[in-house]
Amino acid sequence: MNKTVLLSNNRLVTVVSPENVNAVLSKTDIEMDYRARKAVKAAINRAEICKKPIAKYDSVNRKAYLQNADSKKIYVE
Repeated sequence: MNKTVLLSNNRLVTVVSPENVNAVLSKTDIEMDYRARKAVKAAINRAEICKKPIAKYDSVNRKAYLQNADSKKIYVE
């Protein structure tokens, strides 16, 4: 099931569920999405190797936090 989200600047974004990917996205869109995911994973991996903090989101507490190289969480106010 697809979901349309209204952003704060009055733009609409459609979130496509995994089972509808082939029906909604073209072959090049799927490839671009795959490459974007790999790029994000590579950037996170590089930040971990360089021992830089990584921004993450805690879905239970519904808060953003920074995770240091020593796995210490610093919640953002």
